[in-house]
Amino acid sequence: MDSLAYAKAHSDEWMRLEQLAKKSRLSGAQSDELIQLYQRVAGELAVIRTKAPDPDVVLRMSMALSRARSRITTEPISPWAAILRFFAVILPLSFYRIRRWIWVVSAACVAVGTAVFLVYSLTPNLVDTLGSYSAQQAYAKQAFEAYYTENAHADFSMVVWSNNAWIALQCVAGGFTGIYPIVVLAQNMVSVGQTGAVMDRFGDLGIFFQLILPHGLLELTAIFIAGAAGLRIFWALVHPGALPRVASLGREGRHTVMVALGLVFVLFISGLIEGFVTPSALPWWLKIIIGALALAGFWAWVMILGKRAASPSSGEMDSGEVGWHIEYAQ
Repeated sequence: MDSLAYAKAHSDEWMRLEQLAKKSRLSGAQSDELIQLYQRVAGELAVIRTKAPDPDVVLRMSMALSRARSRITTEPISPWAAILRFFAVILPLSFYRIRRWIWVVSAACVAVGTAVFLVYSLTPNLVDTLGSYSAQQAYAKQAFEAYYTENAHADFSMVVWSNNAWIALQCVAGGFTGIYPIVVLAQNMVSVGQTGAVMDRFGDLGIFFQLILPHGLLELTAIFIAGAAGLRIFWALVHPGALPRVASLGREGRHTVMVALGLVFVLFISGLIEGFVTPSALPWWLKIIIGALALAGFWAWVMILGKRAASPSSGEMDSGEVGWHIEYAQ
């Protein structure tokens, strides 16, 4: 089954369900319509999960059903249950659906940074263009390490968080151009490569990695994710598939909002590591292990919970929805 064709055939129902779920007041007829649509869309979600589990379609339908469920249920919605669902289903699924884009963007960025480092390190005349010898020496021997220790930990964490959030926002907001995310990512990786080359020139490459890796593993991954999400928006315009371009852009935009919200938390964690772990007195190897565990924890969260949310056996639907699916499928 073609999930995009199926989504196009039923998109009117899903849009109507979203509209009714967002209304502050519903008439009797609208309430009946909401319940009927909820049952049908729940059945359609079961079909998608069973026949062609597309994370894009599953995410949209899950969010629509979640809002509709909160309108028609007679039981009060637990705020803690809603928060748990947000972090256990919606956010990991948002990252999971663009995982391949993240991997490609990450590999390209690492390649650019490595290439810049090698070119500058192996070309003394080129590294001289980055500043005078004395200025580079002062940077490598003093300024680079002082950057992480000269401010209070909490203040430094907030500054780092806001700076990285601004970079991520530029990647996402400029995504529709198809160029701006690439420019932002390239500038950052060129800067990382040049910094590494300067540190290597004065024999401090070890210090460079000791101070970059603890927080940089997760921090740079978050920036790569922002770039991937921005490029996905551009791709939705270039290759809308079976959907009109406006509809394709709108769908991708809604998903990207979830990615952006998730990045707020990811960057907050990387900011805490950069503010409290990187400048700490812990052994350098332990700092790097902490950073590696943070990155591994992020990907485990995405791949395990995200894949589970996109799979037919996720258990996301309650027994009533499963029952409606059986009746609807017959």
